[in-house]
Amino acid sequence: MISERISSKGFQFVHQGNLVYNTCWEDPRLDRAALELGPDDEVLVITSAGCNALDYLLDKPRQVHAVDVNPKQNALLELKLAAIRNLDYEAFFDLFGRGFSKDWQTLYAQKLRADLSLTAQKYWDRHGKFFSGEGKRSSFYFRGSSGLFAWFVNCYIDRIAKIRDDINSLLAARDVSEQSSIYQSRNINELLWTRMIKWWMRRDLTLSMLGVPRPQRTQIDQCYAGGIVQFVIDRIETVFTSRSLQDNYFWRVYLTGSYDHECCPEYLKPHNFARLKAGLIDRLTVTTNTVEGFLRQHPGTISRFILLDHMDWMAGAQPQLLQSEWQAILDKAAPESRILWRSAGIQVDFVDPIQVQHHGQQREVGELLQYQNQLATELHEQDRVNTYGSFYIADLLI
Repeated sequence: MISERISSKGFQFVHQGNLVYNTCWEDPRLDRAALELGPDDEVLVITSAGCNALDYLLDKPRQVHAVDVNPKQNALLELKLAAIRNLDYEAFFDLFGRGFSKDWQTLYAQKLRADLSLTAQKYWDRHGKFFSGEGKRSSFYFRGSSGLFAWFVNCYIDRIAKIRDDINSLLAARDVSEQSSIYQSRNINELLWTRMIKWWMRRDLTLSMLGVPRPQRTQIDQCYAGGIVQFVIDRIETVFTSRSLQDNYFWRVYLTGSYDHECCPEYLKPHNFARLKAGLIDRLTVTTNTVEGFLRQHPGTISRFILLDHMDWMAGAQPQLLQSEWQAILDKAAPESRILWRSAGIQVDFVDPIQVQHHGQQREVGELLQYQNQLATELHEQDRVNTYGSFYIADLLI
């Protein structure tokens, strides 16, 4: 359809030319519980913003391989690694906790740039203003395409809905009961979800800025009453009324533009920063490639795969590439491998029928997976982000 082709082109335009994710939007607390990482594990994770790759290192696996087809995402992770190696904790927290530093130019020129690849140097030479604190979007977390959307939301909260005091009260609430009371008594749902906002949430360009391609939207529209807009409304209401915001750094950073020391990713906490700096980051590699491309050239095996939600897009747009990716996963998987992925859909039906070669026979992927459904359900219900429709944990039987 013409509309689908236009939507796909728009999504590619947003993603190919930009840093899309300035923070990871998957809860690593769930992942670490599901992965059960040990000292012999080799981990493959799609880079995104690199936060979770650093988080997994804290469980001390043998190696974490961060792989992303978007070099801008890898440039961000490279910058974090350079900052961990060369900055003290407070300077590091200024950049990635507060989202800016008044000393950015000096820090970058004297302590960070030399540790970056040529590709990352070229990117941050041009985009260092993201951390300078200058302009209307003074925080790094209001930069990139998802950050721009967050900035728009904050402008709406401050200037149109005028509910900043209510949002601050929610973030300061002592428990879930107080959060729910504030949300309900102050009619935040009605003030936030006006007709204009609902209209914008139905636009493919808006969803592209959030990293949601047309196939993901279609999955939600088909399986959720009220479609994508009602899905988002219900998910956010659940976060504000049924999930503690005290440690929900995902929503805090996009509602305020910064973390604080009590509510931030694990890699931003002082003792974990020290552990990473002491040598754990040497166990991390960063590669610009597709998942399949990385696996085809990787000399060893992988025992833990974190595939995020990228299969939602591949299943609709490039099913042949999804098939060859799964073949590469099967070819490079270590014994007792575990695979995690997420989906916008409430139930994924495109993984199990994929055809692969296994020991000289053609098999369906579903025949080779042992799903940990109970564990996945229990963890999904604890998800602090709460924007995905489903979460999958599967052991590969090889």
